[in-house]
This record gives sequence, C-alpha cells and structure tokens, in this order.
Amino acid sequence: MAVKDQLRVDREFNKTPTGRLFFDSMTARITDLSNVRILACSVDTVRQLYRGLIRPEIMSLFEKPGTIVDFAGQRWHSGRVSKDSGYQYKLQNADLGIILLVKNFNAKIENIGPHLKIEVSPHAIDQFCPERLQERLDYYASHVLTNVERNQCAVHLALDLQGWQPPADLVARMHCRARSARDISGIKEIQWTLESATYGKGQSYLFGSAGGVQLGIYNKTEQARAIDKLDYWEGVWRRRDSFDEADPDNYNPEQDVWRVELRYHHSVIQQFASGSFDLHSGETIETNSYAAFAPHLDGLWRYGLRQFKLLARPGYFEPIWTLIRDDVRVDLPVDSLVDDTEYKRQYKTSRGFSGKNVELFLGNFVSLLARERVGARKAFYRLKDWECWPVIRDHYAAKGMDEDGLYKHIKGILEERHVRWGRAV
Repeated sequence: MAVKDQLRVDREFNKTPTGRLFFDSMTARITDLSNVRILACSVDTVRQLYRGLIRPEIMSLFEKPGTIVDFAGQRWHSGRVSKDSGYQYKLQNADLGIILLVKNFNAKIENIGPHLKIEVSPHAIDQFCPERLQERLDYYASHVLTNVERNQCAVHLALDLQGWQPPADLVARMHCRARSARDISGIKEIQWTLESATYGKGQSYLFGSAGGVQLGIYNKTEQARAIDKLDYWEGVWRRRDSFDEADPDNYNPEQDVWRVELRYHHSVIQQFASGSFDLHSGETIETNSYAAFAPHLDGLWRYGLRQFKLLARPGYFEPIWTLIRDDVRVDLPVDSLVDDTEYKRQYKTSRGFSGKNVELFLGNFVSLLARERVGARKAFYRLKDWECWPVIRDHYAAKGMDEDGLYKHIKGILEERHVRWGRAV
C-alpha cells in the first residue's frame, strides 16, 4: 500500500500545497510546522572517480610519507591511507578542501584502472559552481593520470533545519528497504572525509549501507562544535539565512541545528545515470561527472525521502517528511531538471548468469577461508566491504536469506569444510 501525505492546510483551514498545518483525518490531530526553519540544503560531499594510467613521476611524491610536496601548482601533504579506503596513497590540502586518493589496491600500477578518487569538502563545494569545480577536479586528475576517463561520482545531500528534532522512537517509525539502522553513541573523532558521525545517544542515526543509499540524521551543531567548525557553519547558515527572504533572521544561534543527510554511493549514481531518462527525448541521462549530474540532485533528494519513510502512523507520512520532501530544493546555481526527468535505477540482477557466479564464488571463498584459517565473522565483514557485496546480498535475499542468515550459512559450510576436510586442505 502506498504511503499517503496528511492534508496540508493554511490558518483558515483551506487546502494548500504550501501550508504548514497538517491535518490527520483519522485522528483529527493537527501538526503545526510553522516554526520549522530551513537553513540550507546543499551538497555536502562530492567524490569524483577516475580511471587511467598513473604517471610515473607521481609515485615519487610518496617516497617519504608525511612530507609536504609540490603537485599541480599547489603544496600538498602526502601520505599512505588504510586499505579500507581502497587506495594506497593520498595527497591532501585541507585549505583547498581537496583529497586525492591514488593507486587502487585492486589494480596493478602498470595497468589502466580505477586509480584515482578525489574527495571534496563542503567549503570547496560552496566556493565553486559545479562546472568550475569539475574543471578543477579534471585538472588534478590530468596531473595524476594519463588516458583519463571519468568513472562516475558520489554525492551527499544535506538539509540543515531548526525548530524540529527527531522523535525518541525515530528508528521504529522509519520504514525503508535498507537492511541496517543504527542509533550511534559515543564520540571519538569526526572529519569530513569519514562515512558516518558519532555524537552520543539519541544524537545521531544512520540508516542503510555505505555501498548504496544512506540516510543520516544528526545534531549538526554538536558535530560542528566537536570538529571546531561551528563558526564556519554559522557563517553558512547566516549567509544563506532562509529560503524565505521575508525572514532575514532565520538562524537562531541559541537553538541546535539538525541535519538530514542523504548519501549516494557512486554505484547508485551510475544506476540512476543508466536508468533515468528525459521525458521529452526519451534518452537516458548517461552522466559520469558531478557537474553533469548536478541538475538532477533535486530528483535524488525527493527519491531518497521516498525510499526512507518517516511515518506518523501506518500508511501516512510524518508531516516533517512531507515538508522537506516537497518544499526543499538543493541550493545550486544550476537549472534543475527534476520536472523533465523520470528517475529510475537500472539494477544489474543477481539472477541467471551472475547468480550462478555468486554460488561458485561463495564455494571457492569458503575453500580459501579454510585454507587460510580465517574465521567466519572476520570473513563476513570483509565480504560486506567488497564492491560486489550488493549483488551477493541481493542474490541470497531473493532466495529468502537475510544478512544474518547468510552469515550463518557461511559459518555452517565453513564448519562442515573443517570437519570433513580439515582446516588446511
């Protein structure tokens, strides 16, 4: 059953698509969102991926990790990064708001491969229009690689608002296809390059997987204070102070700002690029860069808030979800194409040929685990970090097996392998 919106009305109880009063016809409850203030809806993170051949001279920049080096006319901090990033080296300039991750772990340096990912911070995104930012990213890519080819982008969309905070039962009322949800506690360290934020119980929620679409809801004031960026963000909120020019004092420094953030993995952006089409020409949009996809970010915002559904009661959206889905637009200096495009994701199915490969892979995977004496739990977490995890997960989900069931399946066949054949056979 499709989820419905509550009736939107004005103060005279006239139906209007812009009303801030929401009426529940079953309970007769009225929700007043007049005090909710939209501070900004912006692109918070951009990750642009590239394929190509690494220039030989680039590797000399990493001979002494932790040093300052010259690259592309700027000074950069060079270093190594953890294998979890998928890359071996980085060049970072926090003043520019740019990190270059170089040399993919899974591709040989002498071969053309996905050897570069450029991560862009909020202040760099805010400084340039999408076209100018893309030119800058392409410029850096050309200094790292030859035979350069854009290899899709990933984006995070962030809405900052005041006058609302998540209800205590948010997790119970958030309905989505995602298989994971977290109420995160305990703060350590936050950087704009990290995937998730952690701020104390009831201060941060995360739904979905990093390899798909994620929804984060967290106290942005607390996060900005924790990383000593509150002055910067207050400047942003005051400068963009309200989508309503009649209310110049939209931001209240005495009140916490909450953030609703949608994070799109590059594989999901590719699914949209391959499956979405222009309503007039019928052609798919087929984008591969941030600048080309920027006019479609309004569409992604609306899509995400339909995938993750905050419900007031079964079958009906919570009014705040209707408000931020229908009234908010991503703040970018480009013309939105949301009304001219049909947004769909083109999935690679896990049936047939690829399904057979999943079964064959898992058998060989377990054999290697037994040989290398790797336990099921460690192996399962490594498997979930792999780029091919979604097709494996979906293949077994189609057979009625959730993630917990798949873990138990791997554990079971690994145990059988140990008992029947021994650990090192």
